[in-house]
Amino acid sequence: MSGLSMATRAIRFVGSVRSGRMLKAAVGLVWILAAGASMAQTPSIVIASTTSTEQSGLFAHLLPEFKKATGMDVRVVAVGTGQAIDMGRRGDADVLFVHDQAAEEKVVAEGFAIQRFAVMYNDFVLVGPASDPAGVRGRDIALALKKLQAANANVVSRGDKSGTHAAELRYWKTAGIETPAGTPGFANYKACGCGMGPALNIAANTPGGGAYVLADRGTWLSFRNRADLAVLVEGDTRLFNQYGVMVVNPAKHPHTKVAQAQKFVDWIVSPAGQAVIASYRIHGEQLFFPNATK
Repeated sequence: MSGLSMATRAIRFVGSVRSGRMLKAAVGLVWILAAGASMAQTPSIVIASTTSTEQSGLFAHLLPEFKKATGMDVRVVAVGTGQAIDMGRRGDADVLFVHDQAAEEKVVAEGFAIQRFAVMYNDFVLVGPASDPAGVRGRDIALALKKLQAANANVVSRGDKSGTHAAELRYWKTAGIETPAGTPGFANYKACGCGMGPALNIAANTPGGGAYVLADRGTWLSFRNRADLAVLVEGDTRLFNQYGVMVVNPAKHPHTKVAQAQKFVDWIVSPAGQAVIASYRIHGEQLFFPNATK
């Protein structure tokens, strides 16, 4: 029996009811069934994405426009990029919207996603105490990390297999510093296993004026609890931060909503979706720069 037919029967039941108490109950049943039928008819998808896209406020800006254009609802699960990609491998999401190109290309090659499309970019920045006790201020991320290790500076790492964490590990390698078990091996380096916003909060509240932390610029710009933190290293071309989007492959997970997922991908890389990304600003500063290749 469909939700609509049940609602119709309930309405007929209301017409036959004489008791005021029963009438109220019947009217309530009609509203519940009608709402349930409406929800069942509203298409929706699950997007596994990064904490940076969520905590920067991008999705709050983006998704209402997508709903206006398509009528579709979206539920975002914001985790580290590695966890988001694992959700795609398990079939727990319809779309992946992440920022670790090597991992993205690997999940496509493995057959768990159909195709990767570039969507937008921003950059990473090294944030730290404005007084800069380790003397890292400048444009060279590799040199900055060498100075952090030499000074045994207070450093907070995401440590969560996110796209930001993967980038950080690449930068340690570029600096010629080994990272056994994912850490560069000095006492004041702490991995929180957390999202970008919490990592920034930990850095801002570290005793002694704060700690250094690699952040994506979008989350940094939207972060309000800055305390004595400031951007110290930026502008190195290696700090480029590309985002990609993929539909989870229904050949691996037939229950996924491939048609609806493709609508999101088509919209986000279209001129309309790209314009919405470009229009997102905080204090007049653009957080993400569209560069779709479709």
